[in-house]
Amino acid sequence: MKNFTFSLLLLLIAFTTGNLYGQSFYDYYETKSKAWGVIDNYFTPPERYENQFGDYRSPLRFYNGEEVVTKEDWLERRAEIRDRWMEMMGPWPKLITDQEFEFLSSEKQDGFTRHKVRFYWTPNEQTEGYLLIPEKTGAKPAVITVFYDPETAVGIGGKPYRDFAYQLVKRGFVTLSIGTTETTKSKTYSIYYPNRENAQLQPLSALAYAAANAWEVLAKVDDVDSTRIGIVGHSYGGKWAMFASCLFDKFAAATWIDPGIVFDETKGSGVNYWEPWYLGYYQPPWSGTWNKKGGTGKGLYPRLKNDGYDLHELHALMAPRPFLVSGGSGDPIERWIPLNHTVAVNRLLGYENRVAMSSRPKHFPTRESNEIVYSFMEWFLMAK
Repeated sequence: MKNFTFSLLLLLIAFTTGNLYGQSFYDYYETKSKAWGVIDNYFTPPERYENQFGDYRSPLRFYNGEEVVTKEDWLERRAEIRDRWMEMMGPWPKLITDQEFEFLSSEKQDGFTRHKVRFYWTPNEQTEGYLLIPEKTGAKPAVITVFYDPETAVGIGGKPYRDFAYQLVKRGFVTLSIGTTETTKSKTYSIYYPNRENAQLQPLSALAYAAANAWEVLAKVDDVDSTRIGIVGHSYGGKWAMFASCLFDKFAAATWIDPGIVFDETKGSGVNYWEPWYLGYYQPPWSGTWNKKGGTGKGLYPRLKNDGYDLHELHALMAPRPFLVSGGSGDPIERWIPLNHTVAVNRLLGYENRVAMSSRPKHFPTRESNEIVYSFMEWFLMAK
């Protein structure tokens, strides 16, 4: 009976919304049904990790120790968490809401058009990326992909299983691929506002701010449904996607692919939040970067560690928006322990199936892990 009721619900959703994404009633139903079949097992931790919360400070307690009991309490606590982290990392400049893409070139592909575009992602810096738009008409969901460069996610360069923007546009999403090309070449990697010599924001927060500005300009593209814009990133891009989606609540869904979702110095350089291009910014010249351990970190990172802060507090800001951790060597299956804190927040708010995690042995994505990523986005962003 449960499966029958669920199928009827899918049919009703497909009948009322399927044409919005340029799909027939039956194609939409098939897409939704297949997507749920792929992801439905990833919202529950293994039994040994259920209701395990570890030593992480509960997001459901205010910093003064008082308990969060009601939904209204949570709104106050949510604001407290975000305000505290923004204070520590540096307040954002005003969002850039009055711009549109500058189109530099356009190229027809199989079923979509790839545009090279330019826009301001900070008040004093432009970036170039790729905007991929499917040929199908009608309102469409969209996804921003973030990485070291914008080419990888659109399939330029041949890195296997990292062409997230290309694969998603083939599934009917508008996609925007952006990356830190210039600082990657200089091995400083991140975004520094207003400049690297005197950055006012921790670089990971600056990346999040840039992604928020990317959301603002993407939302103005014809046929993009601004209520259905998500973000995806792997590794460095996973950190970027995590901070962006947690700090900017217009992202409707997110996938973080093995970024290291909490501080863990046992994982070495893969979870290296202490580096000056993440949360350990200090004025250059820098030395001793790419350390395997964070004990030598400077800037904000040591304070965060010493004062008991960890990234699970930021995860909680996602609630009730859905997110998937596509875990690998940096985020093994025991990461369900910090994730359980956000599950608890969602339960307080009356939501289930908002936190998902898949697991694989290695850091790099695979065909199978990416199918979960794409199905997750289809389920949450193609539904009304």
